[in-house]
Amino acid sequence: MNIHVAILAAGLGTRMRSRRAKVLHRAGGLPLIEHVIAAARDLALPQNMVVVTGHQAALVEQQIAPLGVRFVRQQEQRGTGDALANCRKLLEGEGGLLMVLYGDTPLLSAATLKRLRDTQMYSHAAATLITTTLPDPSGYGRVMVDGDGNATAIVEDKACTPEQRNIRVINSGIYCFRAELLWRHLGEIQPNPASGEVYLTDMAAILTAHHEDVRTMHIEDSRELLGINTRVELAEADRLLRARKAEELMLSGVTIERPETVAIDARVCVGMDTVIEPFARILGDTQIGEDCVIGAGAIIESSRLAAGSMVKPYTLISSSRIEAGAQVGPFARLRPNADIGPNARIGNFVEVKNSRIGEGSKSQHLAYLGDARIGDRVNVGAGTITCNFDGERKHQTRIGDGAFIGSNATLVAPLEIGVESYIGAGSVITDAVPEQALALGRGRQVVKTDWVRKKKSAVRNKESEVRSQKSE
Repeated sequence: MNIHVAILAAGLGTRMRSRRAKVLHRAGGLPLIEHVIAAARDLALPQNMVVVTGHQAALVEQQIAPLGVRFVRQQEQRGTGDALANCRKLLEGEGGLLMVLYGDTPLLSAATLKRLRDTQMYSHAAATLITTTLPDPSGYGRVMVDGDGNATAIVEDKACTPEQRNIRVINSGIYCFRAELLWRHLGEIQPNPASGEVYLTDMAAILTAHHEDVRTMHIEDSRELLGINTRVELAEADRLLRARKAEELMLSGVTIERPETVAIDARVCVGMDTVIEPFARILGDTQIGEDCVIGAGAIIESSRLAAGSMVKPYTLISSSRIEAGAQVGPFARLRPNADIGPNARIGNFVEVKNSRIGEGSKSQHLAYLGDARIGDRVNVGAGTITCNFDGERKHQTRIGDGAFIGSNATLVAPLEIGVESYIGAGSVITDAVPEQALALGRGRQVVKTDWVRKKKSAVRNKESEVRSQKSE
């Protein structure tokens, strides 16, 4: 059956106490609304989703436009019923089913949405709404159910009688409607006398009055329906999403040591038999191959790690690539566009930026390699620096295969160092070095023998002279 999705995301979110729209706050590595869209994509095409924006509409639309959804704007926040009414022009003639979701419910799973769709599709009801049971239902609308299990009304907490307040089954606000019946009766919702807003919850009573059934679909785990209203709830959602992601990876064959300590974003992919040590953070759209090791405290963001690579503890990697068998760290830093070749070694306190390190090459200690193209089997000694910036522009250093760069070398770009050439330790190199040459660029050593004895003798003589003058 044809299905469309309306995602309501126009609210102010005042309880977040933020200048940013609530649905743009992040949990599990994504803005809240992106989690909702991702779940809905398992049952509807992006072009069949309409997001209702309002507060900071332009920013919300800019964030999620690449996902292919459509937008309508609620110019004035007048309640959920009014928000959905704004979708009428886009969706009224589509028929089929219309699912109503909210942009601040990131824990709602695709499996639950499929179940909701199927429950509605295989019934004769006008709508199905998701319910759950809470130990303390204060603040939530209570669902009134008849003897056949149909929802006859949803009573807001403030309007409940003492008897109704004892009901612990609450309305999640998530619905699946037969679209034709929804659009036929949506205009019958009357503004709430107290707030003046138009509440979608009134549709249960309206459809019942027209002798239509409204079914309920009960969810046992109420956490899945958690709507984010405060920073406390945001933190809880983040914790649950990351626990869910860690469990998904472990069930697929990834070892995670102390999974409660790691932070893995929703879009991360990790291959089988990879080991992730405690307190690692794997962020963005990082992809890690099989049989890798991610060391304790490592932070990896939007990078690609090939099978068999190793990231040692407390290494920072951003927007970079590590090829098969390479090792990076500990305490190394790969800045954007670092490309570490197969079986290469990048050691402690080495920083690489916008550079290619060739197969089997090594830089094991205390170096900065920026805007460099380093060939295969190159050894870069401790303390080496590529001077890539002249104050106005960046320049490139190119080092040929098999070259040896001595410790504490300063390579002033633009510069080309030939295949199998040697750079002497402590050299400042400013000119091109041909293949298989030795380049030295340092001051000549001078040794003055017996210098210390002579210096100390001169000092003693001076002190003796001063004492003699004082005695006279």
